[in-house]
Amino acid sequence: MVFEPPKRLVRALGETAPDGDAWLEKLPEAAQRAVELCGLTVERVQVPGGRSSLVALVRRADGTPAVLKLAPGRARPEAERAALAHWAGRGAVQLLEPFVTEGVLLLERLHPDVSVRSLPEAKALLEAAGTLRRLWVQPPAGFAFETVAERTGRQAEAMRASAQADPEVAPLVDLALGARTELLAAPPDHRLLHGTFRQSKVLSGERMPWLAVGPDPVVGECAFDLARLVRDRVEDLIAQPSGAGTTRRRVKRLAESLDIDQERLRGWTLFRAVESGVRARRVGRPRDAENLLEFASWL
Repeated sequence: MVFEPPKRLVRALGETAPDGDAWLEKLPEAAQRAVELCGLTVERVQVPGGRSSLVALVRRADGTPAVLKLAPGRARPEAERAALAHWAGRGAVQLLEPFVTEGVLLLERLHPDVSVRSLPEAKALLEAAGTLRRLWVQPPAGFAFETVAERTGRQAEAMRASAQADPEVAPLVDLALGARTELLAAPPDHRLLHGTFRQSKVLSGERMPWLAVGPDPVVGECAFDLARLVRDRVEDLIAQPSGAGTTRRRVKRLAESLDIDQERLRGWTLFRAVESGVRARRVGRPRDAENLLEFASWL
């Protein structure tokens, strides 16, 4: 089988490697090698797929359905492997092989086309939040995960550079950076976090009704993880005349349901929305940027 990377993956990786991507060039060969190592039969490549990895639906030698995932080093697949091994299927997709080869994961097959987004909004938020709660555990001692301070520190540098080049975003960037400084001064907890959690990252399964996939794990406070969920379905929020009020009620409801400090959740939601909006603006996705920055202005 020819492993043709989905257009969505090519486009997304092009934003982070505009001068070319050696990983993409080697991907078909790497995928074929992984299939042979694991003795897999390939059904199809998942399309449109994700923005940082190639996902193929496969079957193991005994006929068990599985998922083969390949990701470049900058997507931190080894951190994902370590987190999934630590969660051991509790709230997250299960790792079927401890190690195949670098950058390759063999995972439990969920229902790839059925995410929690298929539920009505209120139910989707409830189920997603319940899944996320199960992931917040003490990090393992054997792997040095990136911290929230480290990850947001890199993001903050890029945000400052964008604000200097694009003064229109500077006021929101200043607010977001100020919120980050205050939040990092006294973090209330130290947990293993999913890192990029949202409704589309929660898929239907056989073993459990809903399981998280695609973590970019990080260690820090739980409010950071929950913040991305607050802005889910942001296009729908923007389209509502009462979008600002709905957003503030969502912050309150999610904070209360997971026993998170509401102001800390608001602060991280602001930072993450501005960071995503500024990045979208920088790489030429103006509509996404406009939605995200308007959302941030409500917080």
